[in-house]
Amino acid sequence: MSQAQDTSPRSLSDSPRIFENPLLDRLSRIDHRVPPLVYGPVIAILAIWAYEREGLAATLGFAFTGYLLWTLTEYFGHRYIFHWEMKSPLGARIHFLIHGIHHDYPSDPLRLVMPVLMSLPIMGTAAALILGLGGQNGPALLAGFIVGYVAYDMVHFHVHHAEPRTAFGRYLRKTHMLHHFRDPATGFGVSAPWWDVVFGTAWKG
Repeated sequence: MSQAQDTSPRSLSDSPRIFENPLLDRLSRIDHRVPPLVYGPVIAILAIWAYEREGLAATLGFAFTGYLLWTLTEYFGHRYIFHWEMKSPLGARIHFLIHGIHHDYPSDPLRLVMPVLMSLPIMGTAAALILGLGGQNGPALLAGFIVGYVAYDMVHFHVHHAEPRTAFGRYLRKTHMLHHFRDPATGFGVSAPWWDVVFGTAWKG
């Protein structure tokens, strides 16, 4: 599972091989349309389940709470896990696989959303905690949480590969490009930049 050596000239949009095993390397790439296709039915089932138990108003309210919970997960995960650079060779390798490769090749179109094999354990853990602790409100909370995750993946892809048409879209793209090319200690809220303002990591230049 050692890192494959890539000695070719590097471009920001390259999609380098990172595993010698061809199957593992293929699984490290994903089309940006896959997360909505995988998680869309899950969100629909949870939303119907919540609506039948709680009604529309409560479902929407707790789904929004679940969404906010995701945005905090996104912010703190990006800030403290994705940017945790460990000193050992194994730690450096783990950091590279989790997030370092994205900063080295930020326009790689097949590594801008989370591979399913990486997202499933995260969503599975979230499901166990939210459904276990959320009681009757658990399905709505989880639906909102997963909506937030899918929204994050879609925003992340589009700030790299689409031309924003709204002021908010242009702001998201600007803050994320500043994170990549000016100051990686700012802009951790890719789809939820308000947490950078709250926690003091917004771009100040």
